[in-house]
Amino acid sequence: MADDKKRDDYTIEMNDSGKGREPLNSPRPPMPAGPSHPIIPILSYCGSSILMTCTNKFVLSGFGFNLNFLLLAVQGIVCVVAIQICKSSGIITYRDFNTDEARKWFPVSLLLIGTIYTSTKALQFLSIPVYTIFKNLTIIIIAYGEVLWFGGSVTGMALFSFGLMVLSSVIAAWADIQHALQSYGHSETEASAKVSTLNAGYMWMMLNCLCSAAFVLGMRKRIKLTNFKDFDTMFYNNVLSIPILVAASLLLEDWSTTNIEINFPPLQRNRIIMAMIFSGLSSVFISYTSAWCVRVTSSTTYSMVGALNKLPIALSGLIFFDAPITFPSVSAIAVGFVSGMMYTWAKVKQSSKPKAGVLPTTSVPMSASSQSARDSFKS
Repeated sequence: MADDKKRDDYTIEMNDSGKGREPLNSPRPPMPAGPSHPIIPILSYCGSSILMTCTNKFVLSGFGFNLNFLLLAVQGIVCVVAIQICKSSGIITYRDFNTDEARKWFPVSLLLIGTIYTSTKALQFLSIPVYTIFKNLTIIIIAYGEVLWFGGSVTGMALFSFGLMVLSSVIAAWADIQHALQSYGHSETEASAKVSTLNAGYMWMMLNCLCSAAFVLGMRKRIKLTNFKDFDTMFYNNVLSIPILVAASLLLEDWSTTNIEINFPPLQRNRIIMAMIFSGLSSVFISYTSAWCVRVTSSTTYSMVGALNKLPIALSGLIFFDAPITFPSVSAIAVGFVSGMMYTWAKVKQSSKPKAGVLPTTSVPMSASSQSARDSFKS
């Protein structure tokens, strides 16, 4: 399923959760098969993230596509089939389906459905650069969710980076609206329709930020109950989501012949179907390469890669799609990129020293999310 499903948008949180750190006096976990040079898994992770975002954008906005639940169901089915083949081949491993574990994990899967559905709707109405910039706002919600519910903390530098994230989002929205007014200024009707489309995108983006934060925070809480690893969460997320997505598609989406022709025009039908399948495979690649990246490098390097990865994803929207290239839009990308890097560096500094003198004034030896992540790692 979607790249922002678990790792791509929240990689900078990994320093706080402690994932990827080796316990003292214990052997390093085995790395997935493949070359051991760090640049290879880093480039693989970045490439898979870009491919996932661009593929979804191609399907969702290229031909008037509106069967979003169908797209997500196909991605989930492809993902489950792919990881099952990998498990049978001995490439990866994850737990077999267990009813009790599924019951515990089901609320997280519901949050995931909300996350990925609102993500596809936002990506349908917004350009990739704007979508990527606004995803940074989720970090703010997650950070203060940690403060409220898990005893986390926010440093002054992190607080400043939050301000930059908000600023970059405001610049991006202003640039989008100004471009729409300038491009369609000759027709008041067209300009109004374009601005309405953007406003719908911003609404879906706001819902996506809330759902994404709830999903991440809920998943961290549930991991303590299940001790799931990376591919355990992928398997259960998809297996539990597929029936709901299929039912939602059949009951809520238009399956008339006319609408099928609109979504899958004869000349583009094969390309769209292949893109849907490929986007499902991309979600597997992202999880695999992200785990590979952590094991070959470190959680700190991985966090930096996650922040740096925002830039090429945003630029891919400018290169491969018709996202407007203006000074404000480029400035928004730059400010968003700097804010992500600054927050990542703030988390690195915070994890390297005792948590004292932070804002807000909440400091504990270890947050609940960090403890649950370490429990999961040790299991």
